[in-house]
Amino acid sequence: MFERLALIGCGLMGGSFALALREAGLVRRVAGFSATAATTERALGLGAIDEIATSVGQAARGADLVLVAVPVAATESTLAALRPHLAPGALAMDVGSTKSDVVAAAERALGERLACFVPAHPIAGKEKSGIGHAEPALYRGCRVILTPLPANPPAQVARARQVWTAIGARVVEMAPQAHDTTFAAVSHLPHLLAFALVDGIVQQDGGDAILALGGPGFRDFTRIAAADPRMWRDVFLANQAQLLAQLQAHREALARFEALILAGDADGLERLIAQASGVRARWQMNSFTPGT
Repeated sequence: MFERLALIGCGLMGGSFALALREAGLVRRVAGFSATAATTERALGLGAIDEIATSVGQAARGADLVLVAVPVAATESTLAALRPHLAPGALAMDVGSTKSDVVAAAERALGERLACFVPAHPIAGKEKSGIGHAEPALYRGCRVILTPLPANPPAQVARARQVWTAIGARVVEMAPQAHDTTFAAVSHLPHLLAFALVDGIVQQDGGDAILALGGPGFRDFTRIAAADPRMWRDVFLANQAQLLAQLQAHREALARFEALILAGDADGLERLIAQASGVRARWQMNSFTPGT
């Protein structure tokens, strides 16, 4: 049981975390702060928070648990504002989609309170953002990646693991660089490709007419293109090196398909498709085991 959660950022991710803690009976009181007053008002009305804070510091005073749920570009300034008010024994975490930059920001901003902060990334979300879409079940069954810092005592990492496990998540630990390489491939690049596909169609003559005929395949492939533009702008820039490396690898993959199509090589094209199809057929979210 935590006495007070300071929720810094009352959107989809933060709001769902607070609601999940409430449902599990793990927090007595939640103080929420967001840059937009209307967001905290809505969070209060929906029962995600008990009180509106007018600053990061006001939310954090007396908190034994802090969740920083802000765009990754705002992490350093948020942690700097948090530092003077963060109790020595508090547990602080984030929900950012990139981790090397978050770790660097924490090291610059938190000083003597660095040991309190355990970086986290829940592999959860929706294409629609905002507190209105928050729900206590968002993290149930999902993976949460922790990227512990050398400054974190083992007991602090164990507390972070216990919090996420208690609301139904499955916790994995990774190094920050490994995290960013992995999620450039399986999250950041897919979002970029979805945005690019939609943009590539609408930039063509008659693009709107083409979109009007899109079916289930187009719907499923581009669902994530409805995601928050500002959030994904920040993620792409924060993980620039790894994302660019993935773009290059996938240019080469597209070139392999293009060469086989140009050559009219039906057998080679079928083999390449079958290889990808077989991997995807074996894949299940959160439980994929590589096969031969």
